[in-house]
Amino acid sequence: MNETFALKNEYIALCDLLKVVGVVDSGGAGKQLVAAGEVSVDGQQELRKTCKIRPGQTVSGAGFSIKVVAADA
Repeated sequence: MNETFALKNEYIALCDLLKVVGVVDSGGAGKQLVAAGEVSVDGQQELRKTCKIRPGQTVSGAGFSIKVVAADA
């Protein structure tokens, strides 16, 4: 799955982003995925569940890639 997510705010927590785009069914599942070391931000493994994801960053893992862009005002 390749997604582009339009962010309306300054940032979104990593586990929330995974839930919003449908990678996982719940925030808890997102936290488990991150804790297991299965998520990368800009190519680097990310273990912080609430890491702030901002426009311009790419979140990826097994079977998914999410490009975060700024939403048009």
